[in-house]
Amino acid sequence: MSGPEIHISFAPELRLFVPAERREGRTPLVTDGSSSLGHVVESLGVPLTEAGRLLVDGDRVETAYVPSEGEHVSVMGVERPQRVPGAPLRFLLDVHLGTLARRLRLLGVDAAYESEDLGDAALAALSARERRVILSRDRGLLRRRELWSGAYVYSDRPDDQLRDVLQRFAPALEPWTRCTACNGRLSNADKAAVEHRLEQGTQRSYDVFAQCTACERVYWRGAHHARLQSIVEGALREFGGAGG
Repeated sequence: MSGPEIHISFAPELRLFVPAERREGRTPLVTDGSSSLGHVVESLGVPLTEAGRLLVDGDRVETAYVPSEGEHVSVMGVERPQRVPGAPLRFLLDVHLGTLARRLRLLGVDAAYESEDLGDAALAALSARERRVILSRDRGLLRRRELWSGAYVYSDRPDDQLRDVLQRFAPALEPWTRCTACNGRLSNADKAAVEHRLEQGTQRSYDVFAQCTACERVYWRGAHHARLQSIVEGALREFGGAGG
């Protein structure tokens, strides 16, 4: 038995999630008459983490709304910058986003990262336990009900990934304050206190050091500093006023 027929359209940025035949304007859809609009949107391929306002005949409704015959549904993208209420803005990145995690940490953004594949259930549970926004390109992970909050990373290029996250969430930037290896906080370190951890060439060439308060890794302005500095300067130039 067929249910009510609605007409549904998606914001341009959401069209990559839906079948090709639904990417241009409003298209008809027969529903079962009992499923929520949130379920309908997800069944068409759009994670709810990526859906912003849901409009029925121009009026905003919640995801629990059950659409009726003849209604026109518009699914909007998330508003940017997106505010995440209820906790300090912190991220959790899946196993495929290691470069993005290190760049966020370089900018002082709290970005937990799992270098081993824990599985979707464990990642979602960790998101809920620590109240972190999961960043992932795995649509299935973003559909899990137990995760606290999440966001799809639209590009597979680290430069674009970083810009997307900074634009979407506008985190406060504090460059050079986090360990890129473990996400711990950095503090200034006396050369004499860390000298035993350094190669002889480093001991001779550098005098200014920082050390992670968690894993004790030592940092200095070495051969890669210019490249890292360019990432930091680019982010501050475009997003330096973000967050707070």
